[in-house]
Amino acid sequence: MVENNDPEAAEASQEAAVVDVAVEGLSQSNLDILEVLKEVLKDFNPQPGALDDLPQVTIGPGDIQRACRLAKDDPRLGMSQLSLLACVDYLEYFQIVYILHSLDPDRTAVIKTDVPYETAALPSVTSVWRAADWYEREAHDLFGVHFEGHPDLSPLLLYEGFEGYPGRKEYPFNDYQEF
Repeated sequence: MVENNDPEAAEASQEAAVVDVAVEGLSQSNLDILEVLKEVLKDFNPQPGALDDLPQVTIGPGDIQRACRLAKDDPRLGMSQLSLLACVDYLEYFQIVYILHSLDPDRTAVIKTDVPYETAALPSVTSVWRAADWYEREAHDLFGVHFEGHPDLSPLLLYEGFEGYPGRKEYPFNDYQEF
């Protein structure tokens, strides 16, 4: 029996095991989509995973606009629709979740990116999908995430001059007493 003492090989093996667990719930067709997604976005070092039975990759925030453009324009994916853009507050960082949809063939994939709390900014994807307009304005209103290159980040849900970001977990809601 040959023993491998290479720490880099051991680390790579552990990472592969974590990825296998993260995607083990995917159907075969979604595993195939995940492989295509990883191939199309290979220049962005995509980290594979699954969101329920949806294939997902996580990439860096600076690459999000280019990655989304590729996901839309590459004929192997053809993600012509942005179904949802959501912001999730994890206290140390925000996670921006893009749920993408292809009409022909009918399939869905997810791209995620993490944005530091202190510098909550990333490129806008409104030039890729017009549907991103209100989603990005909502994330800006509620969480304070700045989408660079967005044509109009005026308040969508809150009034002009509203103090703070009520979507953040740290936002102080006033306690009230029922009568």
